[in-house]
Amino acid sequence: MTPDNFPANPPAASDLLRIAQRLQALAQAGLMYSQSVFDTERYTEIQALSLEVMAGLTGQPVALLESLFSTETAYPTPKVDIRAVLFRGTDEVLLVQEKLDGGRWSLPGGWAEVGLTPFEVAVKEVREETGLETEAVRLLALLDKKQHPHPPQPWYVYKAFVLCRVVGGALLTDTVETAGVRWVHRDELAALELSADRVTLSQLETMLAFARQPELPTLCD
Repeated sequence: MTPDNFPANPPAASDLLRIAQRLQALAQAGLMYSQSVFDTERYTEIQALSLEVMAGLTGQPVALLESLFSTETAYPTPKVDIRAVLFRGTDEVLLVQEKLDGGRWSLPGGWAEVGLTPFEVAVKEVREETGLETEAVRLLALLDKKQHPHPPQPWYVYKAFVLCRVVGGALLTDTVETAGVRWVHRDELAALELSADRVTLSQLETMLAFARQPELPTLCD
């Protein structure tokens, strides 16, 4: 094929990242089950090539990605990011400023933890990041990160949004992970600098629909 025959619309970065993530997962599964030294060599090479592509798309050094994936030796599955959703009335949602992302705003939350249920993680993250004691009420949405406008990252991620209700505690102005916390009106959201890796404007707007219509069904991509 000559350059003149190349496709006019090359794959988008998000598509290439999805392919690299899939290659990484296939290589990881192959290394787990392979009983041939020759297959092991091929899967190892595929794994290395996928990391090179990821590095180019995410801006992360290959060595860092290698260290991140070096502990992933079992059958590959998506990571799970759990976000707690708290409403005040029908127009305000609780957001925190993430220290690791330059003070950008996000819903409280973090990675799922072994030994804790999704609801327990949501309650724990709210306590640690806001000072509030809550109880988890229901799952609002389970979303596939690739379906939403998040920046590229190596991991393949599902995002769980859990509705929580305040039962005690008091808002903290500073924690280990957060530099601020406050109730934000829906009209303010568009002007905020969001931590887009953690939550998008469209996701916040979707969550606020539940504040006005709590009977809405759980969303799933």
